[in-house]
Amino acid sequence: MRYRRVGRSGIEVSAVGLGSWLTYGASVDEEGTKAVVQRAHDLGVNLFDTANEYAQGAAEELLGKALAPIPRNSLVIATKVYWPMGDGPNDWGLSRKHITEQVHASMDRLGVDYIDIYQCHRFDQTTPLEETCRTMDDLVRSGKILYWGVSEWTPDQITDAVSISRAAGWDPPISNEAQYSALWRPIERDIMSSCAEQGLGILAWSPLAMGILTGKYTDVDSVPPGSRGAGPSFAFIGEDDTWNDMPYFNQPTLDAVQHLRRVAEEAGCSLAQLALAWALRRPEISSVIVGASRPAQLEENVLAADLDIESNLLEAASEVLHDVAMYDADVAPGMD
Repeated sequence: MRYRRVGRSGIEVSAVGLGSWLTYGASVDEEGTKAVVQRAHDLGVNLFDTANEYAQGAAEELLGKALAPIPRNSLVIATKVYWPMGDGPNDWGLSRKHITEQVHASMDRLGVDYIDIYQCHRFDQTTPLEETCRTMDDLVRSGKILYWGVSEWTPDQITDAVSISRAAGWDPPISNEAQYSALWRPIERDIMSSCAEQGLGILAWSPLAMGILTGKYTDVDSVPPGSRGAGPSFAFIGEDDTWNDMPYFNQPTLDAVQHLRRVAEEAGCSLAQLALAWALRRPEISSVIVGASRPAQLEENVLAADLDIESNLLEAASEVLHDVAMYDADVAPGMD
């Protein structure tokens, strides 16, 4: 496993991290979670990413139980705050009240004394940014979190947060968790350069484009049994068991991904490994966060961290997907 620094901070994370969206506490039970997490650690993964709202806290609980036997100093635990955790007016957002209450709730569920990277899951238009930045700095100073980050923020929002923090002598954010894959490339437009300028590393979620880049989906009218797309937690299957109108789930995209097989074969890797290595080609990316319901899935994916695929093959992959990739969309499909 290779490790990369997160922006200009001193912390290093595994090039491939393990996420928990739609898996732990949802489609994967406690024993399954423990098996994947332990295998991930054995393979050198140190970044474990979750959020308080994943399965309404169940993901944090199961992840915490799975991580409990592992030495704390070998882990980088990242979780998030923003989305509603109740029906009250203060049960969502980035106010001092909600952040403070949720950081304690997350630590309890995870069974830890501190969180390594605490992330603002979205931008809060209703709370002064100064209040959010000050609260995060207070949590750093109290030792409850070591670093803080953001997720899916715009360049202006990132720049403002860093400027406010630095002017006040507060710790600025170190990371931006953003969707990025060979099929979803809007952050190349200005997010990547903004993060680089402001010193934030990017934690890329859905680098396999909801599993499309693994090549397991070949027909828009036929979902493989046992795949995530066939599961009840998959957000992009309609009630009539057909694909919803999402940017990846169309036959031209599925066909283009199948054409990637020749590139993967020439590179000597699987389609999933090629997709992950493609995302990791960018120095702005600190880690690609993958999901896994079984250890075998993870074993394949983590090998991408050590691949040195020739640049001409990575460019060939871009060319194959050029006509189906999304470059200019403002809103990412799904919610990490």
